Amino acid sequence: MTISKRIFDVVGALILGIILMPAMVVAGICILVADGTPIFYFSERMKTVSRGFQLAKFRTMTVVDGDSGVSGGDKASRITRTGHFLRRTRLDEVPQLWNVLKGDISFVGPRPPLRQYVERFPELYRQVLRSRPGITGLASVYFHSHEENLLARARTPGETDAIYSRACVPRKARLDLIYQRNRTICMDTMIMLKTVFKRLR
Repeated sequence: MTISKRIFDVVGALILGIILMPAMVVAGICILVADGTPIFYFSERMKTVSRGFQLAKFRTMTVVDGDSGVSGGDKASRITRTGHFLRRTRLDEVPQLWNVLKGDISFVGPRPPLRQYVERFPELYRQVLRSRPGITGLASVYFHSHEENLLARARTPGETDAIYSRACVPRKARLDLIYQRNRTICMDTMIMLKTVFKRLR
């Protein structure tokens, strides 16, 4: 990561953190009142093929012991009413500003993968994770909706895993590597704006 990109991330995270603080407080109160504790959800993700970190989000599902893997149709019934709104607006990802400040992730980059997929596709992720993972990225802008539609068909954890491994991992990696070859501050800004306007629509 270049110094200019790191400065961009830190300054942006501080400014957005201040601006979005009221929304974060309201979201936290809504989760607490409607769904109880915990308010936050922490999931291990990978910043390199060997180094993991705890990614922070607002909790959007009912708690189940031993929950793991990506979210597909098999988990749809667990999404809370508050969670549906937070996911649709992507406000569930605002706590990741803390991860940006810590240096775990950047604003823009490949979405940080789960350990199980890095271990399954180490050579692929060794290339992808040369870029620091991000809150959003080229794959988030151009593939996220399609990924949700694909995974919504799954009815069991096994089906979700099979669809994600076969159809999502290689396509997202292809877009992530296109970003890696062409990344600039201007491109990062464009991706961030596209992410915001996509959600506003």
